[in-house]
Amino acid sequence: MSFTLAIVGRPNVGKSTLFNRLVGKRLALVDDQPGVTRDLREGAGRLGDLRFVVIDSAGLEMADDDSLQGRMRRLTERAVDEADICLFVVDARAGVTAADEYFAEILRRRARHVILAANKAEGHAGEAGALEAYALGLGEPLRISAEHGEGMDDLYRVLAPLADFVDAERPAPIEAATEVELTEEEAETGEAAEDWRPSAKRPLQLAVIGRPNAGKSTLINKIIGEDRLLTGPEAGITRDSISVTSEFMGTPMRIFDTAGMRKRAKVTDKVEKLSVADGLRAVRFAEVVVVLLDVAIPFEQQDLRIADFAESEGRAVVVAANKWDLEDDKPHKLNELRANFERLLPQLKGAPLVTVSARTGKGLDRLHAAVLKAHEVWNRRISTARLNRWLEVMTESHPPPAPGGRRIRLRYMTQVKTRPPAFIVKATHTDKIPDAYQRYLVNGLRTDFDLPGTPIRLFFRDQGKDNPYRAKANKISQSGALSKHKNRQKPKGG
Repeated sequence: MSFTLAIVGRPNVGKSTLFNRLVGKRLALVDDQPGVTRDLREGAGRLGDLRFVVIDSAGLEMADDDSLQGRMRRLTERAVDEADICLFVVDARAGVTAADEYFAEILRRRARHVILAANKAEGHAGEAGALEAYALGLGEPLRISAEHGEGMDDLYRVLAPLADFVDAERPAPIEAATEVELTEEEAETGEAAEDWRPSAKRPLQLAVIGRPNAGKSTLINKIIGEDRLLTGPEAGITRDSISVTSEFMGTPMRIFDTAGMRKRAKVTDKVEKLSVADGLRAVRFAEVVVVLLDVAIPFEQQDLRIADFAESEGRAVVVAANKWDLEDDKPHKLNELRANFERLLPQLKGAPLVTVSARTGKGLDRLHAAVLKAHEVWNRRISTARLNRWLEVMTESHPPPAPGGRRIRLRYMTQVKTRPPAFIVKATHTDKIPDAYQRYLVNGLRTDFDLPGTPIRLFFRDQGKDNPYRAKANKISQSGALSKHKNRQKPKGG
């Protein structure tokens, strides 16, 4: 991408709608109420043949203190300083306000290049406001409608010449984490190209989720070494699911910060519902999910639901207890955490549990090691030969039941996918295999093949249904039986 474009302006002028228009997806949350966007969100923008990084920013507020609005403004000013081009958006229907004039003066001092856009200018209602925008002294205002896509050709006409003067690195595109199907050779040997290992071209996708005020944004800021995300004592500051690409102790990662997830019954505000949905979407993009707990009130019902959701989505899970620096009796608390973890989250048996302090940065080395271990297990492959030797030992030590006197036989096993590991067992009477026996096999896989914490998918298939010669064999046996029957009926000497 050739440049970075930051969209700025006062609240509720349509910045996020324009951002979604330029990236071609509904990534940013959009609502009629002002102040929905609080953090900086980056996306891959495209307009004609132009490719660029587009940044959606919080609405510029006339606040200089340490209030939430003041911190939002400082974050937006930082985007202005770092961007190659600023797209200053005003509301053509509301006309130019005193706040617009104030921020236009700031942009004249701080921005490298400024493009003025009068949004909501469709029809005749925005004509007067678009003409007023000339008074801002930022050149000819572009009349656009982010909602309806009008004026994008004019925006291209202005951006194209500026693209020759600026140049920025192209960020790696966000790709959703997917299962990896194994070929027959990979399944037999358990070996394949290790292209899953994190690299600059394909960073590890890491999502941090948890209840409000658990310290998710503070933790990510400490990991990347800068105040990139908005933080503060107020609960629920983060609304959008924001991704940041950085190196975590030498490992390339794309880290998703998510909105705090409260109990569904307590979520009544429309914007909060959108924020939670955006966070759940980030989990589906992730490879490893860090469930962040507040050590003072760990493993509440909502924490358990969040961890269970990450497991059900097939993501590798790491549980981190934050604010460890505030705990006095650390050995007793750690034993209590581990006991509750094993009791309340048996589906994540063996998953890493680490303690961290997002404020001081202590424990980040343990978190880094746990994330890499969970990612490696999530991508692990086991050869078919090893699996079938293991299956034979498991069935000999604890044979499957024989419901109705019909013995269940487990004949063959192979791994068909990774991310997470998935296995197929060919067996007889698969509809009669009890859940307890399935859990017995899954727990055995975890223990014997070192698969702690990662979700394991185990499927049973009727061996006869996959036998392409079964119908032919039945036909031959039936014809043979018919021939014998005719021979018995044939008169002697005839």
